[in-house]
Amino acid sequence: MDETLLDNPVWHALSGPHAALGAQFGTARRYLPDVAPFVALEAMDVERLRELTPALTAAGPGAILTLDPVAAVEAGPVVDRTAVVLQMMARQFRPFTRPAAYRPLGLADVPEMLDLVALTHPGPFGRRTIEMGRYIGIEADGKLIAMAGERMRLPGFTEVSAVCVHPDHRGQGYAKVLVSAVAESIVARGETPFLHSYPDNRPAIATYEALGFTGRRQLHFTLLRAG
Repeated sequence: MDETLLDNPVWHALSGPHAALGAQFGTARRYLPDVAPFVALEAMDVERLRELTPALTAAGPGAILTLDPVAAVEAGPVVDRTAVVLQMMARQFRPFTRPAAYRPLGLADVPEMLDLVALTHPGPFGRRTIEMGRYIGIEADGKLIAMAGERMRLPGFTEVSAVCVHPDHRGQGYAKVLVSAVAESIVARGETPFLHSYPDNRPAIATYEALGFTGRRQLHFTLLRAG
């Protein structure tokens, strides 16, 4: 598997397995707004950065993942927010075998999923994000209290994402159970799981490391809007 695809995961997802969930604007690509906020270019330079403007004008602000920081350019997109994220991958996945009662999540669960995301802020999640892959969740007293699933999918790799647990139910290993279950299904397809975390989120990183994820590299997350 070509790990360098992970240097530009959005582009390779939208030019491959997730092409039907996105749209093309000249040389730029982006997920449909209700699916995910990500935009992508095949390569990054000043002129190509300007070519993102039609995608941002047509569908609103978008986030791009890049190897190097993105700076605003004249007559180009405006930088609204930046962050550094740690990309991790499970070259040697180690499943967590503790049994837990989780179930598949479907369209009927989206309102509860959005409520949980609004409470816990695991990262971008929209009304149609569930179409990107398989999502599973844990319930307590008939309410969704934890979930995780698949987001970007590119040749040979699938991203684990939307990992979140209700604050009242943390410390019980639910995130580890769900990430393990999602990653195990990815490995069963012959693919390698990967994910993104903020570098200072040590509890989450420790959970991922226990499952065999290791840091691959840092990427720059930049939220852009049309100028």
